[in-house]
Amino acid sequence: MTLFRSDRSAAETAPEPGNLLFKIANAALAAPLMPGSLDLSHRHQEMLAQFSVFEAWQGDFSSGMIRLGDWSSMLHGLSAHECGLLSLLRCYDPKDRGHIIALLEQATTVSSSFCFSTTIMMPNGLCQPVFCMGQSSGVEKKFSGSMAGVFIFPRFTQEGSNQTASRDQAQAS
Repeated sequence: MTLFRSDRSAAETAPEPGNLLFKIANAALAAPLMPGSLDLSHRHQEMLAQFSVFEAWQGDFSSGMIRLGDWSSMLHGLSAHECGLLSLLRCYDPKDRGHIIALLEQATTVSSSFCFSTTIMMPNGLCQPVFCMGQSSGVEKKFSGSMAGVFIFPRFTQEGSNQTASRDQAQAS
């Protein structure tokens, strides 16, 4: 798992020696490269869609609710688009939960940017990597503030998994 906050120095956010920055999975692309997909001139969003499903999210500190989009809800295994932080955290690898909640709790005390990566542990036994980047704002005011960010779900299956979102389904939504 990777954690990062922009309001800290590089020395404070650097991982301890021996800790991995990212989880690397034995993986195969879910969809083959499209012809010309390595032409980087003006196709940034197409390239992002080739390799991932990505979706914005937002959180409201006054209500304590996090609002997810269709794909984020489905890939987190949640039935509703709104959930509390603990419901979201229960979807993640148990080894990462404490670090993620500490990071998000810090982001609720001072406006800052943050990111983390972890694995969603799906009820059907599949594992879905996820990257989260976000920013908190307005937290200097008592009982107010919000977070907004993006989830990025890589388009590959991990060892032991047999499903992934298809490119056609993601582009249709």
